[in-house]
Amino acid sequence: MMDWNADLYENKHDFVAEYGRDLLSHVPENPSQSILDLGCGTGMLTHALLEKSSSVVGLDASPEMIGKARQLYPGMDFRVMDACRMPWNNWFDLVFSNAAFHWIPDQEKLLKAVFRILKPQGKLICEFGAYHNILRIRETFQASLKRIGLTPNTRFYFPTAEEYRSLLEQTGLHPELVLDFDRPTPLKDGPDGLRNWVRQFFCADLKNLTEKKRSRIFKEMEEALRDDLWDGSQWVADYRRIRVMAVK
Repeated sequence: MMDWNADLYENKHDFVAEYGRDLLSHVPENPSQSILDLGCGTGMLTHALLEKSSSVVGLDASPEMIGKARQLYPGMDFRVMDACRMPWNNWFDLVFSNAAFHWIPDQEKLLKAVFRILKPQGKLICEFGAYHNILRIRETFQASLKRIGLTPNTRFYFPTAEEYRSLLEQTGLHPELVLDFDRPTPLKDGPDGLRNWVRQFFCADLKNLTEKKRSRIFKEMEEALRDDLWDGSQWVADYRRIRVMAVK
């Protein structure tokens, strides 16, 4: 399982949740609806969902993330849980998820779990990495690892819109919207933005390396990506997203 640095995530990568605020606009306001924020991270959007409903649960597989969420938003219902093993049946009116699905390899199992926990006519509203998301960053990182004799451990699920629409239908969820799009994403901290990002999101590959080897990887990546992703003052990650709305 991914080892998350919740403080680094909250301080340097809060753009993940900020971009998710646009997704919130698709969540209807209804005080009586029950909402699950699946892959809630440090809880920023879970807390924002209270504007839509008084019954909100935040779920994440990372104890570090949930610990930080409980610290930031005391009194809210946050749970450490594997999304594929959720215990509820016909329980939630809406499952919301931002930037989490691509971390879950078994999408069929995940969507079956989502289907099971939704009430009839319940809705899934989510956004995550699409096909070719962070392609240049991934290719460059893998090439750097290869040069020191390593293969990457980090696995993502980045589907095409057609692929995901088909998967939703197979699981019994009726797709209302499946849309993929480019979303170039500026990273914080100027020249250090790219290496901060890599430290967070490729930490499983970096954790057993010496600081010298990590620095070498960061420098190689910065050199290789400068022409494509450096705009003169900041790194701009080559994000692509897929936005999904589906009904049970």
